[in-house]
Amino acid sequence: MPARSQDDLIAIAEVFQGEGCVQMVQPLGNGNVNDTYLVQSTSGSTVLQCLNTRVFQQPELVLQNLEVLGSHIDQKLSSGATHPLLQQRRWQLPSLLRTKTNGQSWHRCSAGHVWRSISFVPDCTCVNVVEGAEQARELGIGLGLFHQLISDLPPAALADTLEGFHITPSYLEAYHRALVQTDRQPNAARERCIAFIREREASCDVLERAKQRGDLPMRPIHGDPKINNVLLDCRSGQAVALIDLDTVKPGLVHYDIGDCLRSCCNRLGEETDQLEAVQFDLDLADALLEGYLGVAGSFLSEVERGYIPEAARLISFELGLRFFCDHLQGDTYFKADYPDHNLQRALVQFQLSASIENQLPQLRALVERHAAPAAV
Repeated sequence: MPARSQDDLIAIAEVFQGEGCVQMVQPLGNGNVNDTYLVQSTSGSTVLQCLNTRVFQQPELVLQNLEVLGSHIDQKLSSGATHPLLQQRRWQLPSLLRTKTNGQSWHRCSAGHVWRSISFVPDCTCVNVVEGAEQARELGIGLGLFHQLISDLPPAALADTLEGFHITPSYLEAYHRALVQTDRQPNAARERCIAFIREREASCDVLERAKQRGDLPMRPIHGDPKINNVLLDCRSGQAVALIDLDTVKPGLVHYDIGDCLRSCCNRLGEETDQLEAVQFDLDLADALLEGYLGVAGSFLSEVERGYIPEAARLISFELGLRFFCDHLQGDTYFKADYPDHNLQRALVQFQLSASIENQLPQLRALVERHAAPAAV
């Protein structure tokens, strides 16, 4: 995060809270893109975020999508036209707060940065590594409920805020350009990544080809439902919200379920240095898919469900490709804590992708076991 004084942060937070209302602003979470803070004010806690406009070059569209999403989900929840599981738990969608001066959903500070304030979901936690099967099941339920709530939201109602996001062939093209242009010197770890990509690049368009054939329809998606973007109730352990909604857009649900599987079913997490011990845990996948398909299986077709295992493999490969490409380009997208941080992250994802490859038949069997009949 850029160094920002407490006085500067309080001044920005008070644009949304009102002058003299803010008591303290402190860093929150460990996101790779935006800078996030927890605001303590006389009216309670809220979240303040500085959007990374190198990534989100049209931040007004990001905020527009959040308003469309919030309106749709609020209407669904108030009408009761939701999954029965939502009658047994609380469910919250972080909502945008308005500036006190002009009622906008965002503020541009004197330094030119775009800020927004959103409501804080209380009594919740998130995890970076799954603790067991029951937690994995809840993470699957959380994503399933989110997909169920937005399944009837027309994709055209959402702007494409990140064109090319999760289009793996496009990331492959960017990687080839970066490989030619990089000034990084060859070493064993980089050569390992290059070899891994070379052996698999011919199959990186599997989801895009299915989309072009009409096998996989465009739907509204979260875009980044990794493990720590699902909030769990501190007492019950139930999933109660999905956060980091900047990547909500039209896409394939396979981007979401693939990302959820690859981030939840790696017991060592994304930041591990125990590379050779990284593996895709089928027991966790079993529980997660039971939770997810128990909710979302009713509106996914048999063909859509059939691509879930390949999505898990591909999205882990894609993230490794993105980490490695960013490493070659000098760490311009993902925040890095040390010089080879994104290289290490890439190696972890490639190891995970290889583990999924080796277990695809078992993963397919799990999907078939937990699949619900397709909606008529």
